[in-house]
Amino acid sequence: MPDIQPFRGIRYDLGHVGSLSDVVAPPYDVISPELQDALYKQHPANVVRLILNREEPGDDGANNKYARAARFLKNWRSEGVLFAESAPSLYVYHQTFDYRGQTHTRRGFMGRCRLQRFGEGNIYPHEETMSGPKADRLLLTNACRANLSQIFGLYPDPRAEVQNLLETAIAGQTPLEATDHLGVVHRMWPVSDVALVGKVSALMNAKPMFVADGHHRYETACNYRDQLAKEGKLTDTHPANYVLMMSIGMNDEGLLVLPTHRLFRGVPELTAPELVAKLGDAFATRMAGEGADLADVVWNEIEREGEQGTLGLFTKKDERWVIARITDAGRARMAQLAPDRSEDWRELGVAVLHRLVIDSLLGAAGHPTPKYVHLVEEVVEGAETDEFPLCALVMPATVDHIKQISEHGERMPAKSTYFYPKLLSGLVIHSLES
Repeated sequence: MPDIQPFRGIRYDLGHVGSLSDVVAPPYDVISPELQDALYKQHPANVVRLILNREEPGDDGANNKYARAARFLKNWRSEGVLFAESAPSLYVYHQTFDYRGQTHTRRGFMGRCRLQRFGEGNIYPHEETMSGPKADRLLLTNACRANLSQIFGLYPDPRAEVQNLLETAIAGQTPLEATDHLGVVHRMWPVSDVALVGKVSALMNAKPMFVADGHHRYETACNYRDQLAKEGKLTDTHPANYVLMMSIGMNDEGLLVLPTHRLFRGVPELTAPELVAKLGDAFATRMAGEGADLADVVWNEIEREGEQGTLGLFTKKDERWVIARITDAGRARMAQLAPDRSEDWRELGVAVLHRLVIDSLLGAAGHPTPKYVHLVEEVVEGAETDEFPLCALVMPATVDHIKQISEHGERMPAKSTYFYPKLLSGLVIHSLES
């Protein structure tokens, strides 16, 4: 059962740094070199220096980006730039943002969650992980001995019982507030009432938790804990038994899952008729028009239909769009290609695109990693270059897909989901020092 506990978070002292907006950052894995540079310039104590320190000339095994991050963290704490909360707390966290002309607020709370290896309890992953990012994050964890960013977890709570309990506790209180580089407003309230925190922990204990984002950091936290255990440094109360977790109800009205479209390199250069011939009876196809800028019309039709097995495919060779809808023959082929996967997994749009279309029908297994984009405008930009012979519009997996596939013990293909907006790093840090 997820064991969610309060902790004495480490936070920025606004008397030292001024505006919280100047010192926060998005997660490390979405920070481009350009944004990294902008965040460095934004404030000398921006958290980017911890989560994604720059490589410098002359770096070696002893003096490198991880060691610099650790020095910044140590110095900022000793100088009072960062301070530890006076009492163990949970942290209510709201994100208010605009999407397609509507304003949304996503609500959740941060606490520390006792670690369970995936498959050993009821904390479930939904995406595959890679060794490189985990090795990178473990080096950073060893250097800083802290969770610098939170894991994004989803839990079932149809009546919002947990969140409403916390909302009552913060009513009328002034939040800490930051606005990020995308204009998203982030608000946070520490909650330290012992009785209330106890109620929240008890309610959460009976619920499963599904990791929505932060799989690499979650597995890294497990690896760090196990490393300490092997070194004889782990006690049952050691903070490394826990990881910083943002918990959001699966029915929260502000929970949006956006698509991740694909721009492919290293696949056959085909005209639209040639592509249709390759798809064969696995798809019912329709020529949707010519020109990259037709992407928005194609996407509106796909999104309105809402079917995972419907894809929008752009062939650069003749600059035409094809809308492809999987058929029973295509589903049968998917069953042959992925007999070890559940029907829920085989029906995912990203699984159909990669396993059936790209790997099998186009014979391009082992192709270079595609460029992943989230906005239709980005698809148009990519389609207008000569870099990508094939572009694909694909439906995102839903929260229900995450739950179903996770409970099967399976993981989705990479980049199946994109939860917008990203959680900010720098609002609160969980120390792993006992």
